Amino acid sequence: MAGEDTQFLHEAARRTPVRHETEVLVVGGGSAGVAAAVAAARNGADVMLVERYGYLGGLATGGLIILLLTLDDGRGHQVIAGLCQELVDRLARRDAAWFPPRQEWGLDDEALIQRDFRRGLVWGHAPHRVRYSAAFDPEEMKYALNEMVEDAGVRLLLHAWACDPIARDGRIGAVAFQGKSGRFAIKARVVIDASGDGDIYAATGCAHDSERVLPWLWFTMGGIADVDAAIDAGAGCFQALGEGKALFPWGATEKIARRIDATSPEDLTHAEIECRKRVMAEVDRLCREVPGFERAHLCRIADQLGITESRRLRGRYVLRHEDMDQGFDDAVAITGHWTKYGAVYEIPYRCILPTGIDNLLVAGRCISVDHRVHHATKEIPACMATGEAAGTAAALCVASDTDPADLDPRVLRARLTKRGANLSR
Repeated sequence: MAGEDTQFLHEAARRTPVRHETEVLVVGGGSAGVAAAVAAARNGADVMLVERYGYLGGLATGGLIILLLTLDDGRGHQVIAGLCQELVDRLARRDAAWFPPRQEWGLDDEALIQRDFRRGLVWGHAPHRVRYSAAFDPEEMKYALNEMVEDAGVRLLLHAWACDPIARDGRIGAVAFQGKSGRFAIKARVVIDASGDGDIYAATGCAHDSERVLPWLWFTMGGIADVDAAIDAGAGCFQALGEGKALFPWGATEKIARRIDATSPEDLTHAEIECRKRVMAEVDRLCREVPGFERAHLCRIADQLGITESRRLRGRYVLRHEDMDQGFDDAVAITGHWTKYGAVYEIPYRCILPTGIDNLLVAGRCISVDHRVHHATKEIPACMATGEAAGTAAALCVASDTDPADLDPRVLRARLTKRGANLSR
C-alpha cells in the first residue's frame, strides 16, 4: 500500500503479567550474577536470580573457561577473597579444583612454574612466578554455585531471557522476560545487570562503549595416552582434572575471517558454525597426527562462545590503564591482572553505577572500565568481586530505602570487609 512503512511492524499495546515481585533482581547467572545474588541474600534482601540457560556459571561452566585467573597480585599476595575464595574452598573440599599451595605463591622456581604452565595457570611474559590461580571441574562448579544460591535463600529462575527493562523517570520498575510460556515481568526495588553484555543498561539508554571481537570455543578431550607428552609435542592443550584429559583453549582467533558483534544474532550464528567446524577439524588433526591421541576422543565442546567483551558501561567513573596501582576512597573490589605481574586495580563503586538510572547496579565483565583494564576485570575472580560488591550494595539500599546512586560507599566498604572481601592493596 502507498505510504506503508515496510521497515517496522506496529504492534498492538499489550498487557504483561507480573509473575514475581522481589527486592533485588539479578539478571544473569554467571559468576558475577551468582556472587551478586548470594551477597544480597546473605545481607538480608529478598532476591531473585534469573538466568537464560539451564545452569549457572556462564563462561566458567558452559564456556569451559575452567581456570580462575587470578586471585593474586603476581607478587605472592592474595587480593581477591570473599565469595570467590569460598567457591574455591567448596570445590577443594570435593577434590574438584587444583591450585598451588599458599607457601608457593610468588616463587620463581622454574619447576613449579612449568608445573603450573601445564595446567593453564601461567600466562603473560617472563620472568614468571607462581600465581594463586586455580583449575576446576565445570560440572562441580555448577553444583557448587547451585549450593551457594540455595543455601543463601535466593529464588532462582532458569530458562528465562531478559528482554525489556520497564523504566520511568530514571528508575526501573520491572524487567520483562521471555520464556517458553510467554512474556512476563518481575518487579524489583533494585536491579543488578550481570548479563555480561550489559543488556539491561543498554536497553535503558545508559551510555556505553562496544567492541567487536574474535570468537572462539574451548573444548576438552579424553583418552590421551600422555597429556604431558602431548603438551611437549605442541598439541596446544593444558592438563585438565582427570586422568588422560586435556583442555584446549583453542578457538578461531587465527581462522575466522572477521571480528563479530557479540550482540548480533547474525554474527553469533556465523561464529557458532565456523568455530565448531574449526574445533572438529582440530580434533581430527590431533587424532591423526599427534602421538598419544590414537585412542583419544572428544569429551565436550563449550556450550557458549568464548565472548569476553561486547558492551562496556560508561558509568560514573571509567577505570583506566593509568589507574593501575592507584587507591580510591570508594573502592569496592580489587583485582590483579592474569598476564601482568604486580599490576593491581582498585575498582571504585562508581564503576558499577550507570548514569541515568538511579536503582540499577552493574557487575561482571561489562562494568565501567577502558579496553585495557577490561582484560583484568573480565576474569572470573574479578567478576565475582564486583558481583559481591553490587549485591551487597543492593541489600544495603533495600534496608535503608536508598538508591544505589545515593549509597555511602564507606558503609558499603565496611560491610564488604566485615563479610571477608579484600579491598586493600
